[in-house]
Amino acid sequence: MQMTADFPTERATGLMTTMGKHFGHKIPVTLADDHAILTFEMGTAHITPTADGLHLVLDAGDAEAMESLRDVVERHLLRFAQRDDPAPLAWSAPA
Repeated sequence: MQMTADFPTERATGLMTTMGKHFGHKIPVTLADDHAILTFEMGTAHITPTADGLHLVLDAGDAEAMESLRDVVERHLLRFAQRDDPAPLAWSAPA
């Protein structure tokens, strides 16, 4: 299963780095200038900065794992982006 979302922000690279460093103490993380991969037990989150913000792609094996992954990633991103007054993400499955 896969879900995607775009998060508008002017601090895309900084937020991606914060996410990577935060989770890097707990799970395997690949952090580069142009992407981050967070490998959780329930699935993988791919985070890429874009001109308008962050593009997130979540991969999980089933609906329960996906919901857990989405919850963890979204909660942390919204907390780290708190000064941007963020709105909840609009997730969608690929066509």
